Amino acid sequence: MSLKTKKDLRNLFIYQVYIRNHNLSGTFTEFEKDLDRIKSLGVDVIYFLPIHKIGQKRKKGSLGCPYSIQDYYSINPEYGTLDDFLQLLDEIHNRGMKVMIDIVFNHTSHDAVLLQEHPEYYVKNEKGEFANRVGDWWDITDLDYQSNISLWEYLIGNLLYWTKMGIDGFRWDVASLLPKEFLEEAEERVHEVNQDVIFLSESVHGSFVRYLRQLGYKALSESEIYQIFDMAYDYDTHPYFEKYLKHEGTFKRYLEELIRQEEVYPDNYVKMRNLENHDFGRFAPMVNNDYFKIINWTALMFFSKGATLMYAGGEYCDNNLPSLFDLDKVNWDGKDISSLVAKLAHLTKDKIFSYGNYDIHLTDKDVYYGEYKLDNKHVVGIFNIGQENGALDLKIKDGIYMNLLTNKDFLIKNQKIILQSEPILFWVVQS
Repeated sequence: MSLKTKKDLRNLFIYQVYIRNHNLSGTFTEFEKDLDRIKSLGVDVIYFLPIHKIGQKRKKGSLGCPYSIQDYYSINPEYGTLDDFLQLLDEIHNRGMKVMIDIVFNHTSHDAVLLQEHPEYYVKNEKGEFANRVGDWWDITDLDYQSNISLWEYLIGNLLYWTKMGIDGFRWDVASLLPKEFLEEAEERVHEVNQDVIFLSESVHGSFVRYLRQLGYKALSESEIYQIFDMAYDYDTHPYFEKYLKHEGTFKRYLEELIRQEEVYPDNYVKMRNLENHDFGRFAPMVNNDYFKIINWTALMFFSKGATLMYAGGEYCDNNLPSLFDLDKVNWDGKDISSLVAKLAHLTKDKIFSYGNYDIHLTDKDVYYGEYKLDNKHVVGIFNIGQENGALDLKIKDGIYMNLLTNKDFLIKNQKIILQSEPILFWVVQS
């Protein structure tokens, strides 16, 4: 973890947007019309999937993948012009929100400007053909960071270009595959221009790190990522999250991994919590569209220590994961949980969620019971993930409390609470 990283980043609510499929026209100009609604959710940062021109050679689908970039300095003409983007940037900033864009520096498209100008910057196979180090990403070809130091200058120059334009943060695609020395220099150079630019790492699953190392490649562990980046994806706990949803693991095992993060990461670590993203599918179908499971997991996502990300459409329980390669619009007609999202976003901006002492209590039920304490403040979250019945033992004095998410009172008696279908979040008055 960068020593400069502020714990306040744990309060951030990040809203992920794929412009192509967000609205009818798939343009920056139309997206402007949605900014007031997004702001009303409590969003702090709008994060755009790659906004650059997409490669057409060996493309996937009818339109190509946004992660197969043709020109790092370009704007995808599907979305509009550079002036359109700058106008959108201003409108987002005018509403007090920040802008984060995707950085894809592991690879480019096969018809990339950089490949045409500097073919020596690329990985080649034994036949001398442009190639990937791993994976079946046949629409892209990998950059070779050992080829020439001028490649580093080109890429860092691109970061500075967008930073000076007003970009507030970068989400680094497959950051674990990039050289640590390059990332350290990039972080230093960008922060010389704007010390508040956020570095978010899409660090990969631990099993993939092991796999890459067994193939003889360097791959950064999460501990190495935290020496540079402000925050990282929650992919160290994600396998346990997936196993629970697939009935292959227990909820307790997932919680044990959340607790482990408190033990192994720096004091100012920031995880980015999310239930879904463009890679791993929509969450609602994973719980069979069970409304109460959706809202309890959503509450847990916000309550857990770290920043929160929602993929646009999640506030409407969208069942459809938009294709990256084709027109496949977000479904805005699902169950609307926007008011819950806005309430959670507001409540979890309190300082206690970034600086408080955080504890998770393990129980014999599929129920999350956690709390934060800071000075004379104490907040508790109880989220009935498994929709369990009966009572839950608490370490809280008896009394009547108000659920901040529903404004309804509930009773704690004999240090027990009767479980409800709805998530519960409440303040405890310190004696």
